[in-house]
Amino acid sequence: MPNPNAYILTQMTWPEVEQALPTVKIAIIPLGAHEQHGPHMVESCDAVLAEEMGKRLTEKLYPEAVMTPTINMGVSPHHLHFPGTISLDPTTLIAILRDMMKSLKQHGIGQFLILNSHGGNQSTLGVAVDILTRELDVRIYYAKTTASAKDVMDRRIESKLYGHSCDREVSEAMYLAPHLVRPDKLEAADYQEGRWKKLRPGNPLQGFYYYEEMTRNGCIGDATKASAEIGKEIVETALERLAKAVQEVL
Repeated sequence: MPNPNAYILTQMTWPEVEQALPTVKIAIIPLGAHEQHGPHMVESCDAVLAEEMGKRLTEKLYPEAVMTPTINMGVSPHHLHFPGTISLDPTTLIAILRDMMKSLKQHGIGQFLILNSHGGNQSTLGVAVDILTRELDVRIYYAKTTASAKDVMDRRIESKLYGHSCDREVSEAMYLAPHLVRPDKLEAADYQEGRWKKLRPGNPLQGFYYYEEMTRNGCIGDATKASAEIGKEIVETALERLAKAVQEVL
């Protein structure tokens, strides 16, 4: 059944969309990935978290926002040596975004928020916005799903290094979509020495490395310290700040 307090395209008929369009100012495009998340999270994690955050943000922005179908694969070459990972080339992701935006522009929507849950997509999104804003004559914004709650993360997350199948991400999943988590298989990262330490953000050099060069089990941080209560504070803080930011640009 369609949500009466949110415009979610996958739950609407075309007459319902037609009736909603006069108030819609922005389309929210959830963007995830399909990639390994260690032994304790399923590989659809990023796509599901992006969609769940998108639904809640669309509710907060009702009736000015509509949520599109989720793009459930992303740019994940660094995870490809773990079984099951599927990665898009950056040009493929940009082409998908182009076609979605071209289609929605035909329906009168000229502003877009790409709500991204996978860090590996961020650099491609910067290029996509540069290209598609001018090419399509639209306004495009992009945001990492919970990045605006970094102060909460710094206060609540004990791990010095976190960001993938970690205490932060597992906490968010426990709150938003607990079926993503294997609670009986939670593990801390199994780090190993390597050049990756010299290529992390904050160092003089940046560069590509495969995830298994950093962590044998595909995780960073310590997922055994995750909780739904931590996830709730991160998610709800981020949603409030995202909704305010979108309202300001609208």
